[in-house]
Amino acid sequence: MEGSLKAPSKEAYRAAMVLSGAGDALGYCNQRWEYCTSGPQIHQELQEMGGLGKIRAALPDWPVSDDTVLHLATAEALATGKNGEPLFQELGRRYVEAMKDMEGRKPGPTSILGTSQLCPGEPNGYRIPFNPQATGCGAAMRSMCIGLRYPRPSDLHSLIQVSIESGRMTHHHPTGYLGALASALFTAYAVQGLPLERWGVGLLKTLPLALEYVRAAAFESEANVGAWTYFPEKWEWYLSERGLAEGQGPARFPPAYGPTERDVIYKTFSLDGWAGRSGHDAPMIAYDALLAAGDNWEELCSRAMFHGGDSDSTGVIAACCWGLAHGFRGVPEGNHAELEYRDRMVAAADSLYHLAWEQAPV
Repeated sequence: MEGSLKAPSKEAYRAAMVLSGAGDALGYCNQRWEYCTSGPQIHQELQEMGGLGKIRAALPDWPVSDDTVLHLATAEALATGKNGEPLFQELGRRYVEAMKDMEGRKPGPTSILGTSQLCPGEPNGYRIPFNPQATGCGAAMRSMCIGLRYPRPSDLHSLIQVSIESGRMTHHHPTGYLGALASALFTAYAVQGLPLERWGVGLLKTLPLALEYVRAAAFESEANVGAWTYFPEKWEWYLSERGLAEGQGPARFPPAYGPTERDVIYKTFSLDGWAGRSGHDAPMIAYDALLAAGDNWEELCSRAMFHGGDSDSTGVIAACCWGLAHGFRGVPEGNHAELEYRDRMVAAADSLYHLAWEQAPV
């Protein structure tokens, strides 16, 4: 794979960053849809707006949420080119700074608590205590760009290290920070052009390496190991449900799987009945949507952004991976052209592309 890996276009990186922001803004709908528990209601309201093609995702009506603000913080920290502890300190600093930009964006309580515990600049100031409750999706939703920075199979150790360390800066629980690993890994797979049907099995094969890293890092290892099994077991269950346990497709979906049915079935993915809220099922719903949507942006949005769960967090992950595969083709211009912070997304994409493909040896 490594020898034949072709550099993607810079435009693909831009589409990944920009459309992730669009997926966030659309799923968020200025707080209105993130907290709506009915996918059919969201689809009805969308229809009353004139459909997806009529949406102009721009301020003041369509801001990005905390998901994109924190994803940009991750991307801009990575764009400095730092590695190891200097990078972790930079990530911690930028997460703390990003929390000042949360008016009307609804950050989760675990992200608020975690960033309040960070002490960037101090020795190990990027580390916070283990938190048995930190199972949410706040790490998963901000980590796709790690896969843009470390896209090659040979980058896997760096991808594991950075996704885990950045993830547990707020979500120090395996169900939380392994979501960061999943989002980063799926983004790297999208860069690599790996068939979607193999992504889930690839994640399961990567988890033992992640566990090795957590043990070797020797930071509250016992608590982490004790809480480890839920994430891989739920992913094994999901892949069995979709007929993908061997990494071969096509994916098997329920015969009836419209907005109403998806609301019910997505809840079966979840930890607590709120679909997409946790670190394991935000990337899971994004993956489910990618498997079914093909190259159809509207179908991706229907499945990943317009459901009765944490729709901006599933949307931000799905749209990033979709953008790498399909670019802006078929995406209504209004969905992304005037997006809040679009210039920062493009600049971050260009910087990550340079670090991953122009500076690094191929």
